[in-house]
Amino acid sequence: MAMALSVTKAVAMLVSMLVLSFTIPSLAISISSFTKLPLPPQVMGPEAFAFDLQGQGPYTGVLDGRTLKYQGPSLGFLDYAFDSPNRSKAACDGNTNPSAFGGICGRPLGIGFQYTGELYIADANLGLLVASTNGRLARAVASSAEGQPFKFLDGLDIYPLTKTVFLTDASSRFNFSELAQAVAANDSTGRFIKYEPNINTTTVLLRNLSAPAGVAVSLDGSFVLVTEYLANRVLKYWLKGPKANTSEALVTFQGRPDNIKRNPLGDFWVAVNVQETPTAPIVPTAVKINYSGKILASFPLSDQYNTTTISEVNEYDGNLYIGSLETKFVGKYRIM
Repeated sequence: MAMALSVTKAVAMLVSMLVLSFTIPSLAISISSFTKLPLPPQVMGPEAFAFDLQGQGPYTGVLDGRTLKYQGPSLGFLDYAFDSPNRSKAACDGNTNPSAFGGICGRPLGIGFQYTGELYIADANLGLLVASTNGRLARAVASSAEGQPFKFLDGLDIYPLTKTVFLTDASSRFNFSELAQAVAANDSTGRFIKYEPNINTTTVLLRNLSAPAGVAVSLDGSFVLVTEYLANRVLKYWLKGPKANTSEALVTFQGRPDNIKRNPLGDFWVAVNVQETPTAPIVPTAVKINYSGKILASFPLSDQYNTTTISEVNEYDGNLYIGSLETKFVGKYRIM
């Protein structure tokens, strides 16, 4: 108990220090330092990223159901965890057909570490899972919220002081392999959910969302930002204060926002696939916003990604890590 309290106090001090940090001017991407971190052969779809308590990583979930850990340029990405006890390496490794093997292989999307070192995984097919500090087979901790099974878990973030896990269930009608149908139907059956591991309970915070994708909790835990992919916007859901348990539209984009990630200073990076008209080419763009929705920076990534859609922009240790469902590498930009 004393050890748990000391860890909690340490996390509280860290959060307080970050909240008090001075805001620095908008950063610039150094295109000359763009590098590709290749995935293993035949593997694709690095959707989202996490870094462990020792700063190691990135970790990323890929299309064939594995969560991989980057071990440096000499070793590259190696297996860390997998989601299904029925997973077959022969059937799954390198699989690019989620409709055929998704239930067997799994599909990790949002991931995040607790301060305990456990890795929480939002698996689009298998629900919410957690991998121990040694990785390997993740165990299921939740498959539904308020009696309704998860259909398409997507985004995930964790507030360390309470250990609360925030999730998006992108649709209640369509699963991950039916994403194109969800877009065509302009689906609005998604949910924003919290999971409290201390009491093993899931609670629906918002319903009838238009493909909620990414989720990011603020440094002080007073609000959570949620992207609505099909509504082209970011919502702000208040956890504390006079507006607690209410939401409001924060910012609207001229394109589809996927994941959203908080940076060390408390601002947020959004992966936006900009499309000015229905027939215009997609411009994958890294957009940085603050707590009030003000756009602080916007960087098109088309020189490196052409019209390939991106799924996440994650700032860590002076770099931006770029995720995509369509690539066989993780993009890395140096920022300055």
